[in-house]
Amino acid sequence: MSTKKLVINYEEFASPSEMLPEDQELVRLAVESQKGSYSPYSHFQVGAALKLANGLIVKGANQENAAYPSGLCAERTAMFWAGANYPDVAMETLAIAGSDHGVLCESPASPCGACRQVMAEYQKKHKKPLKVILVGSKRIRKFACVDDLLPFIFDSLSME
Repeated sequence: MSTKKLVINYEEFASPSEMLPEDQELVRLAVESQKGSYSPYSHFQVGAALKLANGLIVKGANQENAAYPSGLCAERTAMFWAGANYPDVAMETLAIAGSDHGVLCESPASPCGACRQVMAEYQKKHKKPLKVILVGSKRIRKFACVDDLLPFIFDSLSME
């Protein structure tokens, strides 16, 4: 037996003003995208802004449904729309913002496992790192690729 250690690297910012202008714009759009949230049950609004390699920015918001789990997370609404409409265009950066009862969370909301797996699949498909920005009112975290959010990714594409 041997003991291993896993290290996850990310950048942390106190505010969007510390970030590159293109990342500031994604943060702004992720927060703005929360307006499209349909969350009458949890009252937890999530917005996502996804920048594609062609420069297009796709927005998404979580959609709940009384017949749980028929809803869908903001991240996947944006990624699935992009994947359906621009299947050959790589996804470059995904910003995610979460609010509780309309107030942006101090700490960044972290994507669920299903969203992380979908991010990993698109990253693998396009053979390009997908950067992820998690937005909170007190701190913002930026990850260079999905692997830092989902170590030991399930990868059915490698099982061929």
